[in-house]
Amino acid sequence: MKMPEKIEDAMFAHCGMNCMVCYKHCYHKKPCAGCLNSDLGKPEHCRKCKIKDCAKTGGFSYCFECSSYPCRQIKALEKSYNIRYHASLIENSSTVRELGLLEFLEKQREKYTCPNCGGIISIHDGECSECHRKCF
Repeated sequence: MKMPEKIEDAMFAHCGMNCMVCYKHCYHKKPCAGCLNSDLGKPEHCRKCKIKDCAKTGGFSYCFECSSYPCRQIKALEKSYNIRYHASLIENSSTVRELGLLEFLEKQREKYTCPNCGGIISIHDGECSECHRKCF
């Protein structure tokens, strides 16, 4: 899948994840539509996400809007993403809060576009969805 000219707002998840760069979105013929859209095409752990359910119950689009942010669940996910993918969902959320969603998504588009072919680089394995080159 090629990186689009613009990442849709709905691809920014409640927790701070850019769903556009998720392995499920990048590598599948019927990609997930993102956490803010329907559950069609989502892996089971995303369909049953307690963070997503909590944000919806609290009436928040994004976890950082909650007075309890970052909660225990966000801290646990943050630790996992820091260790496994060298990425920070809390930093993503802070950037959205400071610069706005459009600017954040443009920075993400630049960071996760394969310089070789224009495909999407997966945050989970650093591999391009098109040419399968390891980009980071």
